[in-house]
Amino acid sequence: MTDSWVFLIRENDWDSDAYLPENLKGRDPSEDPDMAAHGRFMQAVEELGVKMVGAAALQNAKYGGWVAPGKDGAEPVYTDAPFTDTNEVITGFYQFECDEATARKIAALVPTGNVIEWRKVMNFGS
Repeated sequence: MTDSWVFLIRENDWDSDAYLPENLKGRDPSEDPDMAAHGRFMQAVEELGVKMVGAAALQNAKYGGWVAPGKDGAEPVYTDAPFTDTNEVITGFYQFECDEATARKIAALVPTGNVIEWRKVMNFGS
């Protein structure tokens, strides 16, 4: 069985709103240098013969937050973005099926201005 690996893109938050259809004003997002780098990355992974399981760019952190679930019946505590205790967030992810050696190669190829966190997915049989 082939393992599944997730590659988390951890970097400074980004202006996801600039890529919304209403803000593109006819521009092709794939022509943006950062987006073009992701296209080249996908081409390189395809050439490795690796199967993609999933991928997504996450919108800016202002569209989410953190929650600390309530304990012992207490209400959960929600915190809006931006987060004061970090300047890095997960801005997107890729998930591929491959062996560990290939996962290590892929991790080094993921476009980012910072670091990639890569982790083997735990399979619960589904």
